[in-house]
Amino acid sequence: MDIEDKIKELEIRKEQARLGGGQTRIDQQHAKGKLTARERIDYLLDEGSFEEIDEFVVHRCHDFGMAEKKIPGDGVVTGYGTINGRTIFVFAQDFTVFGGSLSGPLSEKICKVMDLALKNQAPVIGLNDSGGARIQEGVVSLGGYGEIFRRNVWSSGVIPQISVIMGPCAGGAVYSPALTDFTVMVKKTSNMFITGPQVIKTVTSEEVTAEALGGAMTHNTKSGVAHFAEESDNAALDRIKELLQYLPQNYRETPPKIKCTDDPNRIDESLNTVVPSNPRMPYDIRKIIRPVLDNKTFFEVQKYFAKNMVTGFGRLNGIVVGIVANQPLALAGCLDINASIKCARFVRTCDCFNIPLVTFVDVPGYLPGVNQEHGGIIKHGAKIIFAYCEATVPKITVITRKAYGGAYDVMSSKHHGGDINFAYPTAEIAVMGPDGAVSIVFRKELAESKDPEETRKKLVEEYRNNFASPFKAAELGYIDKIILPEKTRPRLIKALNMLINKKESIPERRHGNIPL
Repeated sequence: MDIEDKIKELEIRKEQARLGGGQTRIDQQHAKGKLTARERIDYLLDEGSFEEIDEFVVHRCHDFGMAEKKIPGDGVVTGYGTINGRTIFVFAQDFTVFGGSLSGPLSEKICKVMDLALKNQAPVIGLNDSGGARIQEGVVSLGGYGEIFRRNVWSSGVIPQISVIMGPCAGGAVYSPALTDFTVMVKKTSNMFITGPQVIKTVTSEEVTAEALGGAMTHNTKSGVAHFAEESDNAALDRIKELLQYLPQNYRETPPKIKCTDDPNRIDESLNTVVPSNPRMPYDIRKIIRPVLDNKTFFEVQKYFAKNMVTGFGRLNGIVVGIVANQPLALAGCLDINASIKCARFVRTCDCFNIPLVTFVDVPGYLPGVNQEHGGIIKHGAKIIFAYCEATVPKITVITRKAYGGAYDVMSSKHHGGDINFAYPTAEIAVMGPDGAVSIVFRKELAESKDPEETRKKLVEEYRNNFASPFKAAELGYIDKIILPEKTRPRLIKALNMLINKKESIPERRHGNIPL
């Protein structure tokens, strides 16, 4: 065979690999509103940057007639390329080939890419669209999942790991996305569950659809497994491109800094009226978050889950920051189990990747209730404590209104390592709210009063002015500065500039033992 024949054979094999499971399967994928694995990669990466590896790998199974069913690539497309010029490693499961099911060689392809990402300290993105383990391969497939999971753990906190669920993801397959930093799901075409609707019906007699059990909105609103829910494959991939703008290549680097086109000294007088004068009135904390960030741009993370807590990314004078905030619009901003998990996870993610934290506080306490106590609010609430105390990135806090009881402590207070702690004049910092405090401290006076309601009203107002103001905390040095809301942006930027070279370490140890 001469060189021309060899080149021709190469082209034939490459075309076979490009076709995956064949045109009929490709058409079926498109009919579901889904892109193919290669189309997804082409859309995600910079044009012409993708370099595929292992495109001719085939499975090694000889049972159940599989020896006659070998397709180049074996159900996953792997390689590397760039997004906005930055090196990215990627794998995309190909549902047109054996339903994207995991074989031994398929897992080896994924592991090779993950190893390369770790060695080269660059993000890895997994595009998931798979029927699960390849039954014909038995324990070989299970072993393949185990190898992937181990690499997810090795890479955790070292390089960003992002999962996109773009089809089915069931059984053991779900644990890899769960181990990654961020998970994006496509509405209506993706789902995740350990056991599917049929198994559940057989075992527990419960009837549920795949969408209700593990669809995108289920995992974005109820379980918190996913961070984003998008309308289409393209929208999900766009979300990844946007997310990467706020993440570094690895734990040794900082996120990309961009030239700021927004005045760092910008004052916004509208902030002076966001917090209502009535302490019982709710307001949207985003009305404080957005105006202080560069170009008022806030990239929210997990916006559908635990709505009493807001998390996301933004920039201050071009520097990426992670935003954590209580949301008075939901449960009055109380901390509950879900909000605690959401907050702690986000804080730890930011600390992993050198992203300074800005925390906006308006929290009346932990949510009371039997379900919360029995559900482990003590343990889950402690996760916030652990996350903030462990974090060594710059930590800036702004108390906008309420900061009561233990919730004051956990929300990046000075006592948990807050570097710069601001408060608005409207801040109320106390062991508990004025109403509760007056009921306890002045129980006798209220009982003996001829007009208990008027007496209570007077005592509550006195308590709020004397003990629930920011001045007591400022006198003790727990608040570094009481600031005007309109000057929040310049104050945050000045504090961040001062802290940008912060160096702090925690005691040497194997690793902490976070209350899981």
